[in-house]
Amino acid sequence: MPTETFTYSSDHNLQTVTVTTLSEPPPKGYWLILIHGGAWHDPDITSLNFANAAESLLTTSPTYTSTQRHIAAFASISYRLSPHLHHPQDRTSTNPREYRGATHPDHINDVQTAIAFLQGKYGFGERYILVGHSCGGTLAFQSVMGRFNAGVAHGPVAVVGVAGIYDLRLLRDTFKGIPAYQEIVEGAFGADETVWDAVSPAVVPGEDGVEGGWKAGRLAVLAYSSGDSLVDAKQWEGMRAALLDGWVKCQDVKRSVEALSLKGEHDECWQKGEELARAIAFTIEKLQKETSA
Repeated sequence: MPTETFTYSSDHNLQTVTVTTLSEPPPKGYWLILIHGGAWHDPDITSLNFANAAESLLTTSPTYTSTQRHIAAFASISYRLSPHLHHPQDRTSTNPREYRGATHPDHINDVQTAIAFLQGKYGFGERYILVGHSCGGTLAFQSVMGRFNAGVAHGPVAVVGVAGIYDLRLLRDTFKGIPAYQEIVEGAFGADETVWDAVSPAVVPGEDGVEGGWKAGRLAVLAYSSGDSLVDAKQWEGMRAALLDGWVKCQDVKRSVEALSLKGEHDECWQKGEELARAIAFTIEKLQKETSA
């Protein structure tokens, strides 16, 4: 399968997207657009190592033969990162194109720019699925919020949040005994907690939120492991309640929210690839059932 890495913006070396296209893609296959996690700041989690294991399983394992018939391509987005305490850089001596100093809205702007680049190059319209892990789940659902997707011609047909973060203030409060959570959120969004609320997909209602921004959407999948010690179940439960109360009801179209139970620790789902691949296959199966119903 041919794989290429493209630059979608010229400001930073991290503004790339890696695309793998199937040799004989189905005419109505879905593009799978993956957004890695890493608390907005971890340089050890990249678009490549996040996608590789699941992509390999989905394209080679007999387990996913039926899923393969509905996949057109994979795209894994790299985006600018915030500073990391354990990976320090000297701002004065570091090339600006390599310095990790991003703050909101840099991360979501990069994701939106990458999606627009892919649409311009490949023109897949609404036939794509956004898949985000941890803060990548935040970015995936932010991408369909009205506040952030002005001018976006085509939203995804489905969004998959895997161990996602959907309410920043709630995350900090749940783990208030661990200073790292405050530091992570402040590092990406600043100290103003009203900003945290304004960017949290599970918090923002109406036109600025998912309800107003995701007109094309048909399916939201919230995947979570009870063995996850870093992001707790309150996140997906709150996001599910918000979607059911707003997005599902806001138009006269069939929409659904699915919860999928995963196994393992926070990063195991993508490191081993099996659970991330299973979440993607689950989503495609649900979409196909709704299409044929």
